[in-house]
Amino acid sequence: QVQLVESGGGLVQSGGSLRLSCAASGRAFSIGAMGWYRQAPGKGRELVATITNSGSTNYADSVKGRFTISRDNAKNTLYLQMNSLKLEDTAVYYCNARITVYSAVYRIDDYWGQGTQVTVFS
Repeated sequence: QVQLVESGGGLVQSGGSLRLSCAASGRAFSIGAMGWYRQAPGKGRELVATITNSGSTNYADSVKGRFTISRDNAKNTLYLQMNSLKLEDTAVYYCNARITVYSAVYRIDDYWGQGTQVTVFS
């Protein structure tokens, strides 16, 4: 069984910074593309940023120039550096990974973390 565990959320004043982490653990797996998504109260889940296993990145327009997604493949860990945070960045942030699990047959699925709350106040 593979798990994704996020950390690093919290309360931060507008203009401040936070760094989210997402660590994958389990047995006999490999990770493809990874990403961060967020869901604000009363809204649907939206893409924040994605990164391929070769490091190509993609960002939502709302976070370009403020957020940076990165990954450490040796540690199976995904990061999101969030700078110049705004009130509208308040949301639960989820990490996502396309993971191949190797057993009798290999299986590819999308995995999600449990979410970490980011609250920006003025």
